[in-house]
Amino acid sequence: MIDNKHKDPLHGVTLKMILTRLVEKYGWEEMSKRIKISCFTKDPSIKSSLVFLRRTPWARKKVESLYCKEIGARPLDDTSCPHISQGEK
Repeated sequence: MIDNKHKDPLHGVTLKMILTRLVEKYGWEEMSKRIKISCFTKDPSIKSSLVFLRRTPWARKKVESLYCKEIGARPLDDTSCPHISQGEK
């Protein structure tokens, strides 16, 4: 029997799903406090944030890291989520 479970907590989860879940939980104001990027503070929307995050790898990693923290998982490569491995709030 083959185990089809993936160790990567982001496997099969789209950036849109991640962002939507985080915004539903925290709201834009809290998101902008947790991750200081302008797309969360200036007229935020899922669509505009997705465009920015897809073009900005460092910001995307911060959002993915917050999501991993939210679901209680660690990404396989802790270096891709430095603020989780360093214990940042």
